[in-house]
Amino acid sequence: MNKNTVLGWATFIMILMGLLLVGLGAFKYTEVAGYGFAAVGVGFFAIAWVFNALKGRV
Repeated sequence: MNKNTVLGWATFIMILMGLLLVGLGAFKYTEVAGYGFAAVGVGFFAIAWVFNALKGRV
């Protein structure tokens, strides 16, 4: 596996974890803790975006 493949898999895993965390925040934890889960999920999306932007440049 080269660097682009690793970044692609990292992006895929980060998107899955972001969806999982946003889903937990929206459906399971409907109280104040849900906002934290959703915020961390959005952070995972931001990091996945950076990983995707780095593909081909590293």
